Amino acid sequence: MKGLSDNTLQAYRSDLCHFDRFVQSQHAALIEVDAVLVREYLSQRFDTGFAKSSSARLISSLRRFYQYLVAKKRIAIDPMAMIKPPKLARTLPDSLSEADVDRLLSEPNVDEPIECRDRAMLELLYASGLRVSELVGLTMDQLSLRQGVVRIVGKGSKERLVPLGEMAVTEIEQYLASARFELLKGNSSDVVFPSKRGTMMTRQTFWHRIKLYALRAGIAVHLSPHTLRHAFATHLLNHGADLRVVQLLLGHSDLSTTQIYTHVAKARLAKLHQAHHPRG
Repeated sequence: MKGLSDNTLQAYRSDLCHFDRFVQSQHAALIEVDAVLVREYLSQRFDTGFAKSSSARLISSLRRFYQYLVAKKRIAIDPMAMIKPPKLARTLPDSLSEADVDRLLSEPNVDEPIECRDRAMLELLYASGLRVSELVGLTMDQLSLRQGVVRIVGKGSKERLVPLGEMAVTEIEQYLASARFELLKGNSSDVVFPSKRGTMMTRQTFWHRIKLYALRAGIAVHLSPHTLRHAFATHLLNHGADLRVVQLLLGHSDLSTTQIYTHVAKARLAKLHQAHHPRG
């Protein structure tokens, strides 16, 4: 499936494996499935408490799979043709206030190599709005401190150039001057932010690092791996950035994906108005 990230492919593969086990339990094969069997499976999932978002992804997985089988003439009728995904509530992503971001980014101790690395990563994440997977996979040839940009190959192999900002450039320069060499212990690597073992860090590891600094900084907001990405987008809009510019910086292919951040910005402005306006 071209244009999909490794994480999405892994999720689709898992969905298909679970569906295949169900199909086999019904003494059938994947190429024999009809819409009735698909609906029965979805009904079972609903009864066992699966979230609508999980079922929506499953339907997407099966739709792509059976479209492929139809294109390859392995089956004549697409069993997913009449299956509609559940309507999902539009949820606003959790975001941090600008004060919370300042506290979070100031928490790592730059005298410690690992925390110096983490400070640079946090600054870069907030300055650029990268996905965590893009951040941990960043290589030296993607980084241009002289030009103050980072070159990202995102979902669908789409390339974008994202500005870094002065603070992020300063922190990265400080990190590259000493801490990175100490983490690599003399080994060579093209990864900008290696783990303490000198290899590419996992998304989960960096997520745990973020939670550690949030705990130390006394930040009570629920965090997710994309919290700083959400803050990046929301704060840009709060300060008057154009929505299409934010779309380009985030690497969204569809403007509607970016538009959710306008709701975040409006919700925050409404709260500020209510809290501080004399007739709020």
